[in-house]
Amino acid sequence: MGRKKRVWIPHYFYHIVCRGNRRDPLFMDNGDFLTFLYILRKIHEKYPFELASYCLMTNHFHLQLRSTEQSISKIMALINKRYANYFNTRYNLTGHLFEKRFFDKVILSTSGMLEVSRYIHLNPVKVNIVEKPEDYRWGSYLSFMEKGKIEQPYFNPSILLDEFDGEVDERVRKYCEYVGGGACHHPKYVEKELNP
Repeated sequence: MGRKKRVWIPHYFYHIVCRGNRRDPLFMDNGDFLTFLYILRKIHEKYPFELASYCLMTNHFHLQLRSTEQSISKIMALINKRYANYFNTRYNLTGHLFEKRFFDKVILSTSGMLEVSRYIHLNPVKVNIVEKPEDYRWGSYLSFMEKGKIEQPYFNPSILLDEFDGEVDERVRKYCEYVGGGACHHPKYVEKELNP
């Protein structure tokens, strides 16, 4: 029986998840995480796509991705193939790096976009890697608070921040509260609360 054909709706975002084969690690050290982000940048240069949020965990990763010019399948095939080639070469391995086809689910609403991003950003908190999402280096959450300072051409925090009212700092604070369910813990925003 053949595999079910994937549906690509170009103007919608997808929640994408890829896991390591047998749930083995995809990222062994900081160099692996940095290489994956570099691969995203290089593929984006040739086949533009947008990320609204992302999180790279030890044995899997989440992307909230939209591609209007190329199918999601093509973008993911390029990302996963290039990363698998790098990983297998670096660690002298052969065979499959990823356990199966990537999971994808189209996100059809604004509330869905926000819920998926919150889920993605809280992933490291849920598994007790960090206490607060802004303490995790390999996700996009901290980039929301540092809007414009971290150069990632494939990542666009405005997609989610624009769902909130106010100036940029106010929208960041509201998004942070939405994700964390309370006050933002980033020093920039804690200082503002203590010294209004």
